[in-house]
Amino acid sequence: MREIADRERIERLIGALERVGATRPTRVYLTGGATAVLLGWRDSTIDVDLKLVPEQDAILRAIPRLKDELHVNVELVCPADFIPELPGWESRSRFVHQEGQLSTHHYDLYAQALAKLERGHAQDHADVGAMLERGLIEPARLRELFGEIEPQLYRYPAVDPSTFRRAVEAFVEALPPASP
Repeated sequence: MREIADRERIERLIGALERVGATRPTRVYLTGGATAVLLGWRDSTIDVDLKLVPEQDAILRAIPRLKDELHVNVELVCPADFIPELPGWESRSRFVHQEGQLSTHHYDLYAQALAKLERGHAQDHADVGAMLERGLIEPARLRELFGEIEPQLYRYPAVDPSTFRRAVEAFVEALPPASP
């Protein structure tokens, strides 16, 4: 039976992935609840969402075993599965840890915020609010990056561009004015 993933369980998973041993430089990008837990605004998450770049068979083959050993759900998913990839996302992905050839990063927080605003669940809005409160993202940059991907939204038929734009605008406009 899988259990919720708290900080300890997520860190154990990262350590186990590092011990599998990447054969070439590889990045593990954490996203969603794993980012929220490790950056401290949530205590746990249902699953650990991650993306491997480049994918490595040894690591991918180890994930089912690690899921069972650590009793944690792991999903191979990232914001680019739901919205267009943001220009410069890799350089904005925050470094977490490196062991050998495997480095762990938080997937670009702007991409995570936009994907959450597109999905629109209450927890998603709370997560984006926590990112703003902690100074991890800025409203103007969020709006700007949305504008950069908006022309590519036609590639994501599940996304309604006008609804997505309204969600981003409504979220940014609902923020209290910046202090002088």
